[in-house]
Amino acid sequence: MHPYRTHNCAELRASHEGKTVRLSGWVHRKRDHGNLLFIDLRDHFGVTQCVLSVDDADFNVAEGARYESVLTVTGKVVKRSAETINNAMVTGEIELAADSVKVESTAEMLPIQVNSDKEFPEETRLRYRFLDLRREKMHKNIVLRSQIISSMRQRMMDQGFLEMQTPILTASSPEGARDFLVPSRLHPGKFYALPQAPQMFKQLLMMGGFDKYFQIAPCFRDEDARADRSPGEFYQLDFEMAYVTQEDVFDALEPVLRGLFEEFANGRSVTSGPFPRIPYAEAMLKYGSDKPDLRNPLLIQDVCEVFDGSDFSIFAKAIKKGSVVRAIQAKGAASQPRSFFDKMNKWAQNEGAPGLGYITFAEGGEAKGPIAKFLDDARIAQLQKITGMGEGDAVFFVCDTEAGAAKLAGAARTKIAEALDLIEKNCFKFCWVVDFPMFEFDEERQCLDFSHNPFSMPQGGLEALNTMDPLKILAYQYDIVCNGTELSSGAIRNHLTDVMYKAFSIAGYSQEDVENEFSGMINALKYGAPPHGGSAPGVDRIVMLLADEPNLREVVAFPMNQKAEDLMMSAPNQVSTEQLEELHIRVKLPPEDIKKTAIN
Repeated sequence: MHPYRTHNCAELRASHEGKTVRLSGWVHRKRDHGNLLFIDLRDHFGVTQCVLSVDDADFNVAEGARYESVLTVTGKVVKRSAETINNAMVTGEIELAADSVKVESTAEMLPIQVNSDKEFPEETRLRYRFLDLRREKMHKNIVLRSQIISSMRQRMMDQGFLEMQTPILTASSPEGARDFLVPSRLHPGKFYALPQAPQMFKQLLMMGGFDKYFQIAPCFRDEDARADRSPGEFYQLDFEMAYVTQEDVFDALEPVLRGLFEEFANGRSVTSGPFPRIPYAEAMLKYGSDKPDLRNPLLIQDVCEVFDGSDFSIFAKAIKKGSVVRAIQAKGAASQPRSFFDKMNKWAQNEGAPGLGYITFAEGGEAKGPIAKFLDDARIAQLQKITGMGEGDAVFFVCDTEAGAAKLAGAARTKIAEALDLIEKNCFKFCWVVDFPMFEFDEERQCLDFSHNPFSMPQGGLEALNTMDPLKILAYQYDIVCNGTELSSGAIRNHLTDVMYKAFSIAGYSQEDVENEFSGMINALKYGAPPHGGSAPGVDRIVMLLADEPNLREVVAFPMNQKAEDLMMSAPNQVSTEQLEELHIRVKLPPEDIKKTAIN
């Protein structure tokens, strides 16, 4: 017999009755009924109930075993009586009558209760992550993650993609987020960078003659934590294709995502057919976001024409100065008490806005509310026609710059729909956001900059760059969004050097700057580069959606905390003087850190 187990703790059934078996696992629960001791033994696969009589030789051994101690139990499979069958357990028809119990490892007093759904402080959970991972929900999430990645990989290979690996130690890039830097021992004063994404390498693979590449790629960005982003490393389904248009990329990725979500949706619906394509400008207008949540049926409309020249002077004057007025639908809200509208107004003020004006349409379509009296019947009718709101509905208003109005109206759209319980449940709604602007104006630096990916192909190519207002040039750039969460950015790449130089010159880079900072890419483009494009859906975010978890740390085995610390492994940490000298590095601490170091 195997020294640890003949079966796992989810395997035994009534058909095994009378067999002598051996199980190993953790003490999940214990119940002492006087003459009988029941132990629920748990391993990766499940739980089996073991029972010992007070007369059994190892009764005292089992009785003294603490929760989460590791036991090996040998005994006979016994079929439970009809009244003691536990249908909540897959092994609930049987129990193991223990002949011997061996303690493989004794657990100390637990800082986290593993056999409970009780919540514990995040710091405790991350410090004792190995215990946290034993808890049922966390364990299921990590298993789900593995299954999703396995399915993802197979679906890509089924389409003819080759799985390839790209370097982890590479050069620092001036674009994107902050790099994690790695000092070079062999080249004093020089540094590698951990890749923020395999962007350049995957493009170089296309230039190297490969047709379809993918990998489950680790990416590293030194940025602050968010609920949907780790403050250090994350994984993405990175892929690239040669000789493709934007639609070809969509046709490759949509079946992977749709099939993946259908496989793990657990009864929830998934967008069928081609995912909707929403131009960036339309997304910002109708949804107030470039990550539209299509579960929310409410839309935003431009209603400047309703208020331009109206008696509502606050909006009318603001329009003359360049502001816009946006109306947010509030379907069925007219029946809400006055307190609902007051709460919405207070919420807007907490967001930094003067407030949130509104009009309700009572029985017969009569317009009411603080703004209604300033609009004549013709303007009210125009408002109803534009917004589609009528009897029983309401409309909220935002007046600000175009960017400011989009931000507040988008947040208000979500807030209103949540308050009215209008967001569709148990579904995954996908869309593509397309036609992103190639450039944007950086208010802080007072100059033009790339709005998305600098290596994207501008729509219209070199002619557009030479003749059009840069802020009106669109790019072959696209995001895929699910339930208001951006899963991926992608683009058709710029494979022409003259277009590359011109695009970067508009953003303030000289030809010399481009050749110095992107030498590998530019050099490869000079030797015949195929048209190519790709995308990179975030693995962590996909798992987070399918696991129905609000925080990414619930679907990553060993995440960092909000301060980018690994509490379990005490990272980051100080290193020895010898290590620093070997790397030719001297540490210069900020004043406050010098004080802390001295105290410690």
